[in-house]
Amino acid sequence: MAPEKTIHQLPIILALGTTQTLAWASSYYLPAILADPIGRDLGVSSNWIFAAFSASLVIAAIIGPRVGRQIDHFGGRPVLTASNLTLAAGLALLGISTSIPVLILAWILLGIGMGCGLYDAAFGALGRIYGDNARKSITGITLLAGFASTVGWPLTALGLETIGWRDTCFAWALAHLLIGLPLNFFMLPAVSEAKVLAATPVKPHIPIDRTMILLAFAFAAAWSVTGAMAPRILEAGGASAVQAVAAGALFGPSQVVARIIEASFFSRYHPLFSTRLACVTHPIGAAIFAVAGGAASSVFAITFGLGNGILTIARGTLPLAIFGPKNYGYRLGLIGAPARMAQAFAPLVFGLLIDVLGRGVLIVSSALSLSALLALCLLRQRPRPQ
Repeated sequence: MAPEKTIHQLPIILALGTTQTLAWASSYYLPAILADPIGRDLGVSSNWIFAAFSASLVIAAIIGPRVGRQIDHFGGRPVLTASNLTLAAGLALLGISTSIPVLILAWILLGIGMGCGLYDAAFGALGRIYGDNARKSITGITLLAGFASTVGWPLTALGLETIGWRDTCFAWALAHLLIGLPLNFFMLPAVSEAKVLAATPVKPHIPIDRTMILLAFAFAAAWSVTGAMAPRILEAGGASAVQAVAAGALFGPSQVVARIIEASFFSRYHPLFSTRLACVTHPIGAAIFAVAGGAASSVFAITFGLGNGILTIARGTLPLAIFGPKNYGYRLGLIGAPARMAQAFAPLVFGLLIDVLGRGVLIVSSALSLSALLALCLLRQRPRPQ
């Protein structure tokens, strides 16, 4: 698969950074604001909405490898534009939901849209365009999309307050049609017919070897911690409700700072270096938090955000550095599926652990981060021959 190196990266970074911000804000970050009002209108507990959301993440994980194969074969443009249409349809259906079956169908569509349109798909598209030179663009789109919660939560909350949750869903759907769809369609390059014919037309054989297993485990362990982090964990560690909210506000900016550091300083090193560093930030922050209590909740949020910001980039850059661009999208889908599964179930599992362990849950989360570090320490740095 020959990369298209002559395509300038900045326009692609700006376009994909914008569409990724939109995709994350209108899907993954939606339930945090709308679950309660949707539940009240439908006469059910908000747990039903979060359960449907978790199921949508499982769907995204299941279709990930197939989505990656399509990107390897046809490029990112058709897949990412399809994600805008699917997310818009899911949001519109969510907006007209009056029963649990319709709600579930809406989240099935949103799960398909997330599988086709979030980071793994965008990373695969960049790998298809730039090959081994995709690291800079991957870092660039995560830097922009790091503001998805910063932008998405206030906009969704504003919509809820002014036009209601149903029209807010319709507004997000319209944004996909008027902003996301044109950007993905017109800014991403089409793959020429010759390159489509040259790509592998059938499912390639990718051995699930030691390196694949170690990477999949490392990302699953790290992202289970990411999926579990919520103000309730901060409160379990001794923070007051006010301290937890204030600390949570630092998480997004910390991710952005980490990505700036990655782009400015760590880009000269192999991605394994920064990824290993990222796995120790959570245990360090947790140890400080455990000793100092609620007063250190902001320190904990900052250290965790720094690590998570780099880990997000590493999901795209580390497999590319180790395996190269051949079958990159498909490989991302295989490696990322366990991480998405873990992310889907982490809130429930950690919620139960908080009830049993209290602040001891930080020991569990730190152990997961250190186990990810151990797996990464067993990896080799140089790409393996195909």
